[in-house]
Amino acid sequence: MKRKPKVLVSACLLGIACRYDGGAKSVASLEALLERAELIPFCPEQLGGLPTPRMPSERRGARVFNREGADVTDAFERGSVQALKLAQLFGAEYALLKARSPSCGNLEIYDGSFSGRTIPGQGVAATALEEAGLALFNETQLDALYDALKGTDR
Repeated sequence: MKRKPKVLVSACLLGIACRYDGGAKSVASLEALLERAELIPFCPEQLGGLPTPRMPSERRGARVFNREGADVTDAFERGSVQALKLAQLFGAEYALLKARSPSCGNLEIYDGSFSGRTIPGQGVAATALEEAGLALFNETQLDALYDALKGTDR
């Protein structure tokens, strides 16, 4: 029997209403991913104890602040630890993450000014997952993820 690769997926991309605004960012084409991989949904911000909805947050250096200026780094770090535990528990080798998120952004994140500007960087959970050896992708990189999954059936 062939083993499907395991992919940790930001739950908001699967239509789960877990974003800061109480919404989701569904990517309809992810249904095709189910044919190629086992998906493990997660939301590191919820895993870290933050409510939904919640105040928007952005990363400034190693810290994360909400729009009112409160330092919420501890919750983001707790969530990244729990996300890593999920990845290890299920043997995930890949992660499909929400672009630009202070938790999940894998290539760029918002710059911390709440102005909509982005800078190169990673979210807190993305950093932990990459350091643990997972290959990271975001919803704009689905073709690259599909290419990485080719030939992984074992």
